[in-house]
Amino acid sequence: MSAESSSSSNSSLSTRRLGSTDMRITRVGFGAWAIGGAGWSFGWGSQDDQDSVTAIRHAVERGINWIDTAAVYGLGHSEEVVARALEDLPAADRPYVFTKCGLVWD
Repeated sequence: MSAESSSSSNSSLSTRRLGSTDMRITRVGFGAWAIGGAGWSFGWGSQDDQDSVTAIRHAVERGINWIDTAAVYGLGHSEEVVARALEDLPAADRPYVFTKCGLVWD
């Protein structure tokens, strides 16, 4: 990341350029592993989806502009909850969603 930083337009959270891209991300993001729930071997236990949606929206309202998720988190459930939390936001207000791929399950 670049050492350059600035303030996000919708919050006081500072941002940094992501690598050599034009993307500016907050120094802290929202990690969505736990919201995948308990239905898989690495789950953190039962999670209430509406509580998870509320937490994501709260983070975005406070200026977090990126979410980390992956298809493996809850075997796709985390990505579904993230989508539900963001679907009503105008496109310009949506955070970046960083996901990963590569897991194939039966």
